[in-house]
Amino acid sequence: MIEHIELFFKSIFIDNMVFAVFLGMCSYLAVSKKVATAVGLGAAVIFVLAITVPLNWLLDQYLLQPGALKWLGPEFADYDLGFLSFIMFIATIATMVQLVEIVVEKFSPSLYNSLGIFLPLIAVNCAILGGSLFMQSREIETLGLALNYGVSSGIGWFLAILAIAAIREKIRYSNVPAPLRGLGITFIITGLMGIGFLSFGGMLTGGDEEPSAAPTEQVESVETETTKEMNIEQGKSIVENTKTVE
Repeated sequence: MIEHIELFFKSIFIDNMVFAVFLGMCSYLAVSKKVATAVGLGAAVIFVLAITVPLNWLLDQYLLQPGALKWLGPEFADYDLGFLSFIMFIATIATMVQLVEIVVEKFSPSLYNSLGIFLPLIAVNCAILGGSLFMQSREIETLGLALNYGVSSGIGWFLAILAIAAIREKIRYSNVPAPLRGLGITFIITGLMGIGFLSFGGMLTGGDEEPSAAPTEQVESVETETTKEMNIEQGKSIVENTKTVE
């Protein structure tokens, strides 16, 4: 249970898709002019990640990894289909995006029209593919954790686009310098929010990390060198005094 909670909050706040790894920036910038549109696209991204990450986990575990085909028989135990990862992941994502597009067009034509070309472009949104690739590279062990990671990563992306959309609606009525209007001020705000999200880095440890022993060792080394230099200077002084007496 603790593992699920840790992964959930880490994926939303610490390893945020937008502010930590800069994925899905094209849609994040283009569809964040209005809160309503941002909410619709964010919900679609959550849904697609929640479906594709667990599905691609199953593909990775039972088809793509070295030895994953051993369930077919001992003669298939040495097969490695890892080179098909990108193709299989993208095929799964494209299928799910097509399903989302059909559902949105059927039940919310206004949202479908406002999203325009960016809804089918979720299929090539790097945040969607990144979710599956990070799931694979981080060696998530169970289907439940894969589902958790997909949902929480989607929520993190949703919060990012919702926040920037709300801010952009506010600054529309502000006196922004002409050279910074549009994407300029948006990039600056995104950078500031990214810095703010860095503060969540110690959230899971409570900031109680043990201090490194390295600084103490460095201080001791400096003190030793200083003592040696003082002894040398004292020795030189004694020799000079002896010569003077003679």
